[in-house]
Amino acid sequence: MPASVPPLVGLTRYTRWDDVPEGLHTKAQLAEMDPPLKPGADPVAQVLYHGNSYAPLYAVAAAVPKRRATPTQRAALDRARELKFICRRCGVRDDEPLGKGRWCMRCSYAVTMWEKHAQARAMARELVADPGAVLLVVDTNPEGLPGTKAVAVVQVHDHRVLYTAEAGEHGTPERAAVIDRLDVLLADRRVVRECDHRGPTTRIPFSLISLPREMLPSAAIAEHAWMSSELSSVSDVWVAWYAWTDNPSSTLPAAPGYGRQIAWQRSLDLVSDAQSMTALVHRIADGTEPVWEKARWVADGQGVPRTP
Repeated sequence: MPASVPPLVGLTRYTRWDDVPEGLHTKAQLAEMDPPLKPGADPVAQVLYHGNSYAPLYAVAAAVPKRRATPTQRAALDRARELKFICRRCGVRDDEPLGKGRWCMRCSYAVTMWEKHAQARAMARELVADPGAVLLVVDTNPEGLPGTKAVAVVQVHDHRVLYTAEAGEHGTPERAAVIDRLDVLLADRRVVRECDHRGPTTRIPFSLISLPREMLPSAAIAEHAWMSSELSSVSDVWVAWYAWTDNPSSTLPAAPGYGRQIAWQRSLDLVSDAQSMTALVHRIADGTEPVWEKARWVADGQGVPRTP
């Protein structure tokens, strides 16, 4: 019942139940009579209740018998009421009505994870089909081995190497030349970052301009859009596809914890790393990349999206 039910225009209003004349009843009162009745005409008055709500009143003389449900209909109604408590995905009975969709909490989380898994495949397919989509790999760790500072750009849909170069030291003309080249090469392309788990934190695009633990100026992002930390990464796609979580009530898939297998590797060969990651995107697009063996839709075989 709404918090407040306004009065009906043009009908007599009673502010106390004691003032209501004999022969006038609410719809609920008619239904409780023996035999049960229902209104046979429009309301003729109204009564105030709960302080700020009005209930319509109907003349009992105009009421008509309320049709009784057959045993079959009553059984169907009882079954429908019972189903409100039963998850239609796993069959577990809850203590409270499950509401629209009839998913229990665990299945609701699981199906949400499944939807993210399906979205990851859709993203991978988009990348594979886009001839302009590229994977950018950057290694500028100032504490890395000598000669390892480099960048590589690999086309996603055919793994072709579009650009590779030594990145030079921070602030040098060599570094500036690499940034200028990337500005031209990556203009109007869909850029994806490499996997950002299990590796040096400086292997991110804006490390070409900023030193470790430095914030990238917003002006630099505006000037070099491919440096944005908002770019999708291969790990974003894989994590959603793999669907690992250490919490069955979580809808946030994550990279598996320490000691667990992940689908990529880091090496000193940026081109090899990049081509390995584009191959991973292709496997996700094809549906051949494994998912977590404990993902709920794997365990129960009911990986279906949530109904509206």
